[in-house]
Amino acid sequence: MMTELSHDSTLRELPTDQGVLRYHEAGDGPPLLLLHGSGPGVTGWRNYRDNLGTFARHFRCLVLEFPGFGVSDPADGHPMATAASSVTRFLDGLGLQQVDVIGNSMGGIVGTRFALAHPDRVRRLVTIGGIGRNVFGPGPGEGIKLLTEFTDAPSREGLVRWLNSMVHDTSLVTEELIEERWTQATDPETLASARQMYGSAAFAARAAAAAASDEAPYWAVLH
Repeated sequence: MMTELSHDSTLRELPTDQGVLRYHEAGDGPPLLLLHGSGPGVTGWRNYRDNLGTFARHFRCLVLEFPGFGVSDPADGHPMATAASSVTRFLDGLGLQQVDVIGNSMGGIVGTRFALAHPDRVRRLVTIGGIGRNVFGPGPGEGIKLLTEFTDAPSREGLVRWLNSMVHDTSLVTEELIEERWTQATDPETLASARQMYGSAAFAARAAAAAASDEAPYWAVLH
């Protein structure tokens, strides 16, 4: 029977040439890399803590905390780019040649791009809302719009609206969850990092760049 997993008992640190990467480790077996999403107050621990015990029965679970989200040391550059490079630093630092990957949202994008760049290092890849595009609905979706609104002008009310848009069962949005997310999301460095990804100016720049590019979307070249 597995001992109950806690934040502190699973937290680890990996020094690298670009600062300390922090992560959570639990379980034995094939290595499973879990990559978190973005959004106000996110961390890898918060994304995966409720499922970690289940996965840890079968895998050596490694929940990486991306730079720029207030847990691992910050890195210079766009948060998406530093997240991608942190995966390589992390696996190299632990001496892992090949892993299974689960990526949530942004983590799914990072995991997919890592698999495209290093196909021999990813055995299996699962993404949760992380790749592709809406076929039957408009884009960006409600969640992204609310995320941009919060990033441009943070408020507790805006955070609650975004959190409620992310879940089917809104009873999951507890006062405890709101408070921990609010504290993290309004940290000045974390907020500045979020604005590089989800501020309205960042979205406009990304849309203009996509319109001017003739390169195939990354998810369209997975084959």
